[in-house]
Amino acid sequence: MIVCRLLLLIIFLYTNIKTNVHPLKLSLCEIEYSSEKKLLSVNLKLFLTDVNEAIVFDPYSKDLAFCQTNESKDANRLLLNYLNQFFYIKVNSKILELEIKDKNLKGEGDNTALWLYFEYIQTSPLQSLEIKNAVFTDLFFDQNNIVYIHIDEKSKSLMLDKKKSIHQLRF
Repeated sequence: MIVCRLLLLIIFLYTNIKTNVHPLKLSLCEIEYSSEKKLLSVNLKLFLTDVNEAIVFDPYSKDLAFCQTNESKDANRLLLNYLNQFFYIKVNSKILELEIKDKNLKGEGDNTALWLYFEYIQTSPLQSLEIKNAVFTDLFFDQNNIVYIHIDEKSKSLMLDKKKSIHQLRF
């Protein structure tokens, strides 16, 4: 079921990429936890124009230059300052500190996405997981934030927005 939804989303996004417009206001977050590896990983996909709009109030700004040779020395700090206001993951009631392990750009033009990767060692058993994803809901009334959660062999998908930006799971 989740694979079908993901496939439909990819097809939908791909057809919109061909038209070179960014009509959808969305982000994509994928959270994976492996009890065997004791690892929690988070991938967050944000459209670069939305990131620029949120941080420097200009969707086409070149000031931050994420993932480029002339990237601003303040780019990560400013991005994390923004994310810390609108995004968190709590594991067993403790908020994980956001520290970017890796980032890259994919796509082109208005459809360029900034992919962020976070990784956490989780030695204690997973009892609860709370996700807040309200990124860009301060900017866009129609912002939707899709969250896929994979805990070992089980998966769940969520749609968070301005009205419902937090979801909690208990295990």
